[in-house]
Amino acid sequence: MPVRNNVTRLLDAQKIPYETVQLDTSEKLSAVEVAARMGVPAEQVFKTIVIIREGRGKPILAVIPGPLEVDLKAVAEAVGEKKVSLPTQRGAESLTGLQAGGISALALINQGFEVLLDEFAEAFEEIYVSGGQRGLDVRLAVADFIRLTGAKLAGIGK
Repeated sequence: MPVRNNVTRLLDAQKIPYETVQLDTSEKLSAVEVAARMGVPAEQVFKTIVIIREGRGKPILAVIPGPLEVDLKAVAEAVGEKKVSLPTQRGAESLTGLQAGGISALALINQGFEVLLDEFAEAFEEIYVSGGQRGLDVRLAVADFIRLTGAKLAGIGK
């Protein structure tokens, strides 16, 4: 039975082609573990990292390939900040209202978050991103993700 949540309803309403992939929700899996279970390249499964600005303003959502780490200096430069930092897992959940492992830029549209997508995404026609809940990934076109989220492409992974 297909999963119905705010992300899938948004994609349906926008008539965006996508595919959902459901995985075990009893544990939080890394993007690399998710890719292995789905049988797809780890670089094609993107994770969303919440980043806090030094000054005022909504946090940033950095969407990067599973095997990479976020480059905080590159993120700060991309958004014009002197310094940015990572919140704790609990802090990220509090800031987004979503459970770690299910934080998704698609679930946070119109919430004021600035979205950065690692430019490595351009190597693929489609990528997998969180579907807004732990254990749910969505495969969609990179162009559709950028259009929906207003994501800015930047070299933010290392």
